[in-house]
Amino acid sequence: MKITLVVLATLIGLASAGSAMGKFARKADIMAAMAHVGVTAKQVPLLGLLELLGALGLLIGIWNKPLGVAASFGLALYFLGATSFHIRLKDKMPILAPPLVLFLIALATAVLELRR
Repeated sequence: MKITLVVLATLIGLASAGSAMGKFARKADIMAAMAHVGVTAKQVPLLGLLELLGALGLLIGIWNKPLGVAASFGLALYFLGATSFHIRLKDKMPILAPPLVLFLIALATAVLELRR
């Protein structure tokens, strides 16, 4: 179980950090996706910061259970919010898949964090 936790925490941590870096760099495709769901340009850096903090919390949380639990649940809520925005807009699976998959990985990580 510990190996699975480390793999999932690293996977979701790296994905979140990469997503945050794209937001900080204001990549055109990310900004377009943010605008599609109604996020303003002023809100994007805050979302990037939340993702980056979640990623750091998960990676450090491999050795610190309370931080790992908090970070994994925080990222699960973050990606649940992203998924709900896409569902609200009736987006189909190619657009809905990334936040949904990241939500499920973050949720699985949170469950493993609680059980360790």
